[in-house]
Amino acid sequence: MPTVLVTGTSSGFGLVTVVELAKRGWDVVATMRDLAKRNELDRALAAAGAGSNVRIEQLDVTDPQSIDRAVTSLGLPDHPLDAVVHNAGVAVGGVFEDLDERHVRHVMEVNFFGVLALTKRLLPAFRAQRHGRIVIISSEAAFSGQPATSPYAASKWAIEGWAESLAYEVEHFNIDIILIEPGAYKTSIWESSPRVFPKTSPYLPMLQHLEVVVDAYVAKSARDPTEVAKAVANALETKRPRFRYPVGPTAKFMHFARGKLPSTLVRKIFNRFFSLNKVRW
Repeated sequence: MPTVLVTGTSSGFGLVTVVELAKRGWDVVATMRDLAKRNELDRALAAAGAGSNVRIEQLDVTDPQSIDRAVTSLGLPDHPLDAVVHNAGVAVGGVFEDLDERHVRHVMEVNFFGVLALTKRLLPAFRAQRHGRIVIISSEAAFSGQPATSPYAASKWAIEGWAESLAYEVEHFNIDIILIEPGAYKTSIWESSPRVFPKTSPYLPMLQHLEVVVDAYVAKSARDPTEVAKAVANALETKRPRFRYPVGPTAKFMHFARGKLPSTLVRKIFNRFFSLNKVRW
């Protein structure tokens, strides 16, 4: 069986990706920062009858020692690793001026530097075996910034620029870089991400408006995350993967529009989408 390591598997995209890959016969090393949160994954694997293909390990992508332990447990090179899926990610809601530096740095540490650190540890093994696939769960936020999400958007723009550059460097070794770029999906990130809305903020009217609009949109229109899991599995199993896979209608539209529509027009579209003209300042 091919072997894949997946990060951030206690919930959301990571959890459903583990289940999908295990059902397809992959040998999955499912990792998460806190093993006390593995119960939901265990239940999903039992329901799918796929638990025998999955090993669960602790991995905090912001902790070098945790990365070393997880990579050592793989038993490389005697037990080859065919792919890694970088899914671990965090977000924070709030306007830039209201955010503490720790909020911004934490998002970048997990979403950007964590991906770099784990990839760097795995690249020697991928090079030695002359094959490997590095899948990164990015976002439609990589195509256009949106209000009150600047650290998250910045982390996705950064990881995509890094990935575009890395692809040149590892192509000779038969290593594929793949970006999965979902739109809005029903995952726990909407509830688990901190929302920084100080009562003294000069932006409070917009923040309160966005909270209502975005929560209503997610409740009504966010899609089944299994679509993303299937996109990941298909990208891993196809003979010649694409570099980018926008997933969901809004992501596909933003992927198409990027570089074709003026930024001022895109901002007008999002102003209308979020009904920002109705904010009572």
